[in-house]
Amino acid sequence: MSRDTISFDVDDRGVATVTVDRPEQLNALTVETLEAIEDALDEAADRDARALVIAGAGDEAFVAGADISYMVEMSTPEAQAYAELGHRVADAIESFPAPTVAAVDGYAFGGGCELALACDLRVAAESAVLGQTEIDLGIIPGWGGTQRLPPLVGDEVARRLIFLGERIDAAEAAEVGFVGEVVADEDFDDRIDELTGELAAKPATALRAAKEALNAAGDGAAATGHALERRAWAGLFGTHDQREGMRAFLEKREPEFE
Repeated sequence: MSRDTISFDVDDRGVATVTVDRPEQLNALTVETLEAIEDALDEAADRDARALVIAGAGDEAFVAGADISYMVEMSTPEAQAYAELGHRVADAIESFPAPTVAAVDGYAFGGGCELALACDLRVAAESAVLGQTEIDLGIIPGWGGTQRLPPLVGDEVARRLIFLGERIDAAEAAEVGFVGEVVADEDFDDRIDELTGELAAKPATALRAAKEALNAAGDGAAATGHALERRAWAGLFGTHDQREGMRAFLEKREPEFE
């Protein structure tokens, strides 16, 4: 895996962090960067990460979008390949076996928003600015933004954001449902650490089942989602974590999950 455009680590809690590390370019996404993220996600899954953070280096940007200098001269086949790569990375984040958190600190535009949308949870610093800004480049969101944004913010808001390329601050993003939490800039890193610690302490098998069921509900096939949820719920009975969690509740103590 290239370490030139990202950094990656897994801490002693099992929290993996993938940081896009191109601060001078506002962490814009190149092919190399996307492929490095994809490799890091595979490694994090192989190492049984209990939570995953997607972040951006520096103080200005989470991810300011795809690399426009790379895109400007692309042919249609090249654009198709780039879109497929971006979708593959976003899908890998969405289907990652543990909860994923977008640590949105600074600008999150275009493809950066789409990476955040693929995460399970989005936490924004007060100074963050978000937007699906592709329309002003003569294009549209190409890495899943048109599909993932409407369920979060509603159809009308999604259309306004995409049609107009509006940029909204963190407070408005929280108001419309784009992000789940806004944190003061000076408290941001501590809050990400606290939230991921809470996630990492939960039973990993149950979290994975919950995520699979939630993702199935989101694909529009309600009957399939409900059936999967039932199977997943029942399948957790008999596991160590199910037994330990329920026994600890009855015994009024903290559980010790695997």
